[in-house]
Amino acid sequence: MKKHSLLIYLVIFISATSFAQQSIDLDREEVLDQMELANKYFMEKWPDVGKTIITNMERPSHIWTRAVYYEGLMALHEIYPKQDFYNYALDWAKFHDWGFRSKNITRNADDYCAAQTYIDLYNLEPKPEKLKNTRAAMEKFLHTPQNGDWDWIDAIQMGMPVFAKMGVLENDERYFEKMHKMYMYSRDIEGGNGLFNPEDGLWWRDADFDPPYTEPNGEDSYWSRGNGWVIVALAKVLDIIPEDAPHRDQYIEDLEVMAEALAEVQREDGFWNVSLHDEDHYGGKELSGTASFVYGMAYGVNNGLLDAEKYIPIIEKAWKAMIEDSLHDDGFLGYVQSTGKEPKDGQPLSYDKIPDFEDYGLGLFLLAGTEIYKME
Repeated sequence: MKKHSLLIYLVIFISATSFAQQSIDLDREEVLDQMELANKYFMEKWPDVGKTIITNMERPSHIWTRAVYYEGLMALHEIYPKQDFYNYALDWAKFHDWGFRSKNITRNADDYCAAQTYIDLYNLEPKPEKLKNTRAAMEKFLHTPQNGDWDWIDAIQMGMPVFAKMGVLENDERYFEKMHKMYMYSRDIEGGNGLFNPEDGLWWRDADFDPPYTEPNGEDSYWSRGNGWVIVALAKVLDIIPEDAPHRDQYIEDLEVMAEALAEVQREDGFWNVSLHDEDHYGGKELSGTASFVYGMAYGVNNGLLDAEKYIPIIEKAWKAMIEDSLHDDGFLGYVQSTGKEPKDGQPLSYDKIPDFEDYGLGLFLLAGTEIYKME
């Protein structure tokens, strides 16, 4: 063998060995066990799927926080089907008569987020009554001109995948077109200049945080979980819509740009700060944003959109951090920021602190874990 051929062979071998070592740092069965542990804690704590949620006020159990949990549960059920998971989701949907907090007139994505799980359950066992409310609630968007409903970026995750699922379910591209118009309104128009900053590759939570608003260090305010909602939405929509669906390239480009920006600001310990560009202003480790970024990046790697060599170490580091620093022996998840809209809300965070809602952090943790589980 010639020297240069031998050299090339050695480089390829070393690179392949290095990549393989990266790939086996997370054992998929251990990841599954960790997800099951966290989910078991929650299901045992909330055996009654219809029990209202009481924090500063009493709320029904199909609000957005619980709907996000069921997104994660259905993802777990997809990779590891268990009757208990299915029954828990089905009983929840039945309790609420497959409907929404503000009925079918709602335009609030927080309300119709529950439709993500209703559609998943329908697809497993199609019965018309399951989607009577979802069809009524969503069809109206096709016949009304306004596109500015998602005026805070959390709504992109709550609502966008519903439009994607409806477009596939009904074989109706009008849902894809409406979804794109609403997304682009949030991205480029809302608040005057849109909520996405292409220079930084990140999103302001809503128009209140557009410039000239800044963090104490003079940087733009990029809230971790807010950006997490967007990257989750992009990954979910790309997973749902057909390969030839209109505007797919836009979503791919935005996911790639966000992943690149997020990779640059990961903490040394594997988490992301609550405030992405000001580590001294309620920075600190936080699980829900971190889990969201893991899900988006893992989806990108699994589907050939993101470079595996670059992002697998980031994903592994983040997952290990959540397991080592957040997951309790009984399945409770620490370092979950309570509900809010900016870094200061729900502070301070800690390993033992119980957030005002325990459900959505778990849902995002399950989404992240299921995407890691799919990795080869």
